[in-house]
Amino acid sequence: MSSSSAPDDATDLRPLADRIKAWGRELGFQQVGITDIDLAEDEARLARWLAAGHHGEMGFMAKHGTRRTRPAELVPGTLRVISVRLDYLPAEVETAKVLGQPETAYVSRYATGRDYHKLMRKRLAALARRIEAEAGPFGYRAFVDSAPVMERALARKAGLGWFGKNAMLLNPKAGSLFFLGELYTDLPLPVDAPFDGDHCGSCSACRTACPTGAIVEDRVVDARACISYLTIELHGAIPERFRAAMGNRVFGCDDCQLVCPFTRFTRVTREADFAPRHDLDRARLVTLFAWGEGEFLEKTAGSPLRRIGYERWLRNLAVGLGNAPWSEAVEAALWARLPYPSDLVREHVRWALARQREKRRALITRG
Repeated sequence: MSSSSAPDDATDLRPLADRIKAWGRELGFQQVGITDIDLAEDEARLARWLAAGHHGEMGFMAKHGTRRTRPAELVPGTLRVISVRLDYLPAEVETAKVLGQPETAYVSRYATGRDYHKLMRKRLAALARRIEAEAGPFGYRAFVDSAPVMERALARKAGLGWFGKNAMLLNPKAGSLFFLGELYTDLPLPVDAPFDGDHCGSCSACRTACPTGAIVEDRVVDARACISYLTIELHGAIPERFRAAMGNRVFGCDDCQLVCPFTRFTRVTREADFAPRHDLDRARLVTLFAWGEGEFLEKTAGSPLRRIGYERWLRNLAVGLGNAPWSEAVEAALWARLPYPSDLVREHVRWALARQREKRRALITRG
């Protein structure tokens, strides 16, 4: 990071900070905040979480050491972080209704459209250019879930919200269905006050709603039990004890966010890129399971779904089909995939077929 030519006195930079927030809103961000880089409290919280093994196979959470919690170690010269948020819920997208349709695949609502990383990075870069045009050359780096960055902790310190009991960042006017991004900068900008207070109170709706009981304490999630982790981060077999609870969730899980009282304040995104593609907000499990690898690669181009690859896509769908009501179509779809040349896929297909046979026998017995 190159050194800044801007004034050293944060007071002199107050007008610039105000303009940065205005420019951010003009670029489409719903909120912009500025914070310092002291994350000592969050560093201690992360250390406890890692020591408990709650990160599971996500070795990258420990790999970078204190560079994650000390921004100036990741980007030397960093003095401030500009934190932004961007709403992502598309219009006319059903959520709870789809969860109640077990033959339909549920894809986390942030992932039904195009990937958000490039869009947000471009806008952060545009924001940096606006700052440079005003203040002259300065040091910065933009991040969007792409490096060891404590994005929620920084957003909380920048005044964008508080930590809910599900460990998500909650905003009183927007819930939690938004993306976060950051500009690390060497400008000594005046900082915003951290969000004041915890508005969750005695509410524990998120903990009650979690299908697998992954929220083990207030603001502590054991990723090893979280459906988002199981369907996205986990590379091997999904533990059998969690499969039934996954229901039709084949990529991520939104349950703890959907039941949050503040979700009713969620605003529909204005971003066309986040509109669902290929009916991923309402597609049937058997339809997605029938995609060949070429079709998967074509239809997930530029999508967050691409990151799990075709093999884990089939793994997740097989679990969903095992949880679906019995039908000839579901059973036929599973039998068609049984010869697939992947031990991982075949194991989950066999589990799903066993579930379907049990359901068929139960139907015959009742009939």
